[in-house]
Amino acid sequence: MSDFVQPIAQKLNIKLQQVEAVLSLFAEGATIPFIARYRKDKTGALDEVQIQQIQDEEKFLKEFHERKTFIEKTITDQKKMTEVLQAKINKATTLAELEDIYLPYKPKRKTKAQTARENGLEPLANFLLEQKDIDIVATATGFINEKVLDADAALQGARDIIAEQINENAPVRAKLRKLFENEATLQSKVVADKETAGIKYKDYFEFSEFISKAPSHRILAVLRGFLEGFLRIAISPAEEAALEMIEAMYIKGMSTCSDQLRKAVKDAYRRLLQPSLETEFRTALKTKADEEAINVFAENLRQLLLSSPIGSKRILAIDPGYRTGCKVVCLDEKGELQKTDLIFPHETNKVAAEAIKIKNLVQQYGIEVFAIGDGTAGRETDNFIKSLQLGLPVFLVNEDGASIYSASEIAREEFPDQDITVRGAVSIGRRLMDPLAELVKLDPKSIGVGQYQHDVNQFRLKERLDATVISCVNNVGVNLNTASKHLLSYVSGIGSTLSDNIIKYRNEIGKFTSRKQLLKVPRLGGKAFEQCAGFLRIKEGEELLDQSAVHPEAYLLVEAMAKDLGVEVKALIGKEELLIKVDAKKYATEQIGELTIKDILNELKKPGLDPRSEAAAFEFANIYGIDDVKVGMEVPGVVTNITRFGAFIDIGVKQDGLVHVSEISHTYITDPSAVLKLNQHVKVKVLEVDTVRKRIALSIKQTEEGPARKQYAKHNSGGREAAPGFTTVKKPVAELPLQDALAALKQKFGK
Repeated sequence: MSDFVQPIAQKLNIKLQQVEAVLSLFAEGATIPFIARYRKDKTGALDEVQIQQIQDEEKFLKEFHERKTFIEKTITDQKKMTEVLQAKINKATTLAELEDIYLPYKPKRKTKAQTARENGLEPLANFLLEQKDIDIVATATGFINEKVLDADAALQGARDIIAEQINENAPVRAKLRKLFENEATLQSKVVADKETAGIKYKDYFEFSEFISKAPSHRILAVLRGFLEGFLRIAISPAEEAALEMIEAMYIKGMSTCSDQLRKAVKDAYRRLLQPSLETEFRTALKTKADEEAINVFAENLRQLLLSSPIGSKRILAIDPGYRTGCKVVCLDEKGELQKTDLIFPHETNKVAAEAIKIKNLVQQYGIEVFAIGDGTAGRETDNFIKSLQLGLPVFLVNEDGASIYSASEIAREEFPDQDITVRGAVSIGRRLMDPLAELVKLDPKSIGVGQYQHDVNQFRLKERLDATVISCVNNVGVNLNTASKHLLSYVSGIGSTLSDNIIKYRNEIGKFTSRKQLLKVPRLGGKAFEQCAGFLRIKEGEELLDQSAVHPEAYLLVEAMAKDLGVEVKALIGKEELLIKVDAKKYATEQIGELTIKDILNELKKPGLDPRSEAAAFEFANIYGIDDVKVGMEVPGVVTNITRFGAFIDIGVKQDGLVHVSEISHTYITDPSAVLKLNQHVKVKVLEVDTVRKRIALSIKQTEEGPARKQYAKHNSGGREAAPGFTTVKKPVAELPLQDALAALKQKFGK
């Protein structure tokens, strides 16, 4: 058993055997999607999040162990290791504790304390620490030499030594760290003469908030203002509380040395401890805020990648534009480019001719649906297509990152003979057909669905977003015969090299007819096959189960089930009345247990079912620019981005509006993603319009009947029956909860 199993199990509250199973599978080269999907019986059905946590904890513990080993070796080499010190090191459970223990032994630049020791002042420091009732000046005078000119200099040197000892005292640092955690505030002030240049940070010109309560977006905003040179920041508790805590640990009674020790304590805190802990907590706050922001980005990315696909349809896609026209492309059911064209539907004298051109393309290529980029001229192009009354669905497609794809190496490789506008239009069409397959070609950071994405740790952001893409791809499954190499590279166990080899082999043989053919792909061995096979689908192949998520290792088991029921395997698929007769326990083996068998039975009910819902068209209100937006309007919108402070809504005016978290729901929420999802269709009310700063404030809850409004209406209805789902409330407004009472009064009397 690994040394890390017990601490991981204890921290994550997971059974020892579950942690041990996951670590063993990792050691064998298994991936997170594979473990979560096909090794449930070994792990006790741990999900991807729990498996990822185990991996992260193991990584931390390895780093902690390496640092501990280094510290032990360094102190031992200095011949300063003792049994007591070793016991302290062994007892440490965090890196901060380790570093506090190591601090006195850590090589450092020459300090004031070192100089004072070299000048022979350590005995004087010890006299002061003993806190005897001595003649301070007389004692200090005895330490005057050619480098210590008078008693004051001697006392200053002694205090420097004491200050360093206080700073390097692990219990002192531990108590102060606790004080910082509980009582420190993050404070910011504007840098002198930077008020105008840093106006976007106006909210933080005079700002203070407990670090224990500060949300990630405010922390990142303050730190950005600090790094850009517009804000000065400080992180600390009240100085009096910190000094009182240290003094209680050092000062005993009221001896003649007390004042000297108090001066040393204040110097230790101001010069050494506070700056050190401020740096530590600034780093910790940044790390915590980064993780929060990365979590938001990852969840948004997951929702975007799992957006509803339109499926295999013949699509006419348009990349809109005014002056340069609209680039038109026709795609077949596989997303292959069939035709390109250019139209100018926004020039009055060309509308009729362009309408004929579109109608001809629709007829010639059997177009089934329109996809229009939602950027510049998107709404106007949408209206033009709808005015043709062709009876086909029209979708406005989010084109964030399409221009980045158009100029990328991937796009040039796919369409070497086409310009960037054609590539952009193709990408828009393919996004509608299958968002996941198209968006994996982009760097996730370019999709624009996070908060403060450029401020967070970029390595950690990439690591998390890549993991999210991998999770989504494997959750949906991949068609082995149509997938691009970029999509294949995210499949469990494959990667970029094997995805290239798969594409080359597919080109050689025409198409895969069996999953077993993967073993003929150069460098794709048994382990890689085990990891990837269940996530790859082959439609209309030689083996019926190849189109499902049933892993090849379980094919014999499915055949045994069919044989026992007296039918062929194909008779099992989709036949719930037969599948419910299967006793999972009967077929359980050491390799494939009951949990996996239940998954197999569920898969056989609907093999290869896409977990994503179908795409639905959306209609914006008859507004096109921010000048058309008026306070009080209630209009439809689409959720385009979710942050911890609110959600951004596209209402069709080229400028997303913000619904603050307090305006989302009638019930109290702290996380907008608890009630909203990306691409969700919502109704919003316009609360405020700032045309100068191009900001629109919106509300979702004010378009809905909330509990307070209904309760208030019932109270004033003379006892009539309450609305369905709501209980009659007879309390006067004054007795309602404050939030509901305010809503009720606002409803009656207005603002």
